[in-house]
Amino acid sequence: MPDTFQLEIVTPTKLLVKEAAEEAQIPGRGGYLGILPGHAPLITELGVGAITYKSGGAEHTLAVAWGFAEVLPDKLTILAEASERPQEIDTTRAQKAKERAEERLKSDDPEIDYTRAEDALQRAETRLTVAKEK
Repeated sequence: MPDTFQLEIVTPTKLLVKEAAEEAQIPGRGGYLGILPGHAPLITELGVGAITYKSGGAEHTLAVAWGFAEVLPDKLTILAEASERPQEIDTTRAQKAKERAEERLKSDDPEIDYTRAEDALQRAETRLTVAKEK
């Protein structure tokens, strides 16, 4: 059995990662999935969270928001709506987004889309957490 698999992380605007990885953890819609070489094939929807993977013995982390992942025994392809490396994250903007989402969630306004506000809060918190990996 091989000890690595090909990892590709793609957004609509860029290819973020294309390298051999020893393992990965991805945020599936229902929770995190651990991926190792030889994993059974599957397709899953991604949620908001951090992707972590090991490549060449080093651990890497990226923020991801929504999309899909295709897992094959020798390849993991992630098609994400948005994904950022720690150094790409604007922490001031992420902190402001977090504050806006928290204010919306505290509001009694019936026009507030609480699901959208919760998603925005989760995304902002993930971005802030991943940014600390710099």
